[in-house]
Amino acid sequence: MIPLSLYIHIPWCIRKCPYCDFNSHAVKSELPEQRYVSVLLNDLEHDLQHFAIARPINSIFIGGGTPSLFSPEALNSLLEGIKQKVGFSDNPEITLEANPGTFELDKFAEFRALGINRLSIGVQSFNDTLLQKLGRVHSSKEAIRAAETAHQVGFNNFNLDLMFGLPATDNHSSRTDVEMAIKLNPAHISFYQLTLEPNTLFHKFPPQLPDDEHIYAEQQACQQELADHQYGQYEISAYSKPGFECRHNLNYWQFGDYLGIGAGAHGKISTHLPKGIFRTAKPKSPEIYQAQTHLQPSVAIGTDALALEFLMNQLRLKKGFTLSQYERMTGLSAESLQPALAECLSLGLISHEETIYKCSEKGWNFLDSVLERFIR
Repeated sequence: MIPLSLYIHIPWCIRKCPYCDFNSHAVKSELPEQRYVSVLLNDLEHDLQHFAIARPINSIFIGGGTPSLFSPEALNSLLEGIKQKVGFSDNPEITLEANPGTFELDKFAEFRALGINRLSIGVQSFNDTLLQKLGRVHSSKEAIRAAETAHQVGFNNFNLDLMFGLPATDNHSSRTDVEMAIKLNPAHISFYQLTLEPNTLFHKFPPQLPDDEHIYAEQQACQQELADHQYGQYEISAYSKPGFECRHNLNYWQFGDYLGIGAGAHGKISTHLPKGIFRTAKPKSPEIYQAQTHLQPSVAIGTDALALEFLMNQLRLKKGFTLSQYERMTGLSAESLQPALAECLSLGLISHEETIYKCSEKGWNFLDSVLERFIR
């Protein structure tokens, strides 16, 4: 049985950051909590019936936006409604995204009491000058306080988001940010490069960024610092203490199934293999999403695209994949990976150890070149 997760998108935030290309919208009035929770549960009911899903949910990720803006009462109604509609596996991982500027001790203690057992905190940097350039609404002190509060209310599993390759500022090093994050003792650290995405303010008005050599050197130094403190890299931008890998994101990268509910949420569901693997996408506009009387149809992934879809996810993982995993998750024979797999092996882009195929160090640095060979 292919594992099943649930992604929930809550699109509102205090202010839109200039680098953000996520489906997020600055709050302009009172949040429509009750209305939105009702629509989310109707959305879930539709997908469960449409795909005749009878599998338990292994993980939930509530993302945004800034979903921690919602009250504990609203999130309790949401989680209780989900429990009534679909079964949970034993000890499901339930993650809530939060920004440091929204942390209140009592509020987050209530979140923990609801069964939310993991936080993902959007710190980005501990440098106040950079936080202002990035349009963040919190300070470095608030970021530190957020991590301390997470510990205080009982979250032994939380993630800190950090960026590197940030706009130039005097005497700043990403290593300083990483060292501070390590001192705060999270179970997980996400460490990824700032990119100037289309349809963002930074894309229209690009800030001055460090050169590629500087960015690469900073990345290498920070990765070594993380490794020295037992934060193992298990994915391109994900580092965790042993046993604290994000189960929800691992399900994405291992080509598992996930329902996506909320404005702009995406999903991937398998009903039968290989021709019954579907992608879903919900309307991005919160207003249109809440007003809809029917949901957008799902789209089947063509069998000719399955190899690429599988590898786009699996090759992000350090541990790689086996051919039996490929066959089990796609319904295709291992022969469908040939001759592209053989070409990558001959070029040293992919390595083969016993039954495991994974990117070599060369392939890891040129993943787009690897994936191009599997485009049909």
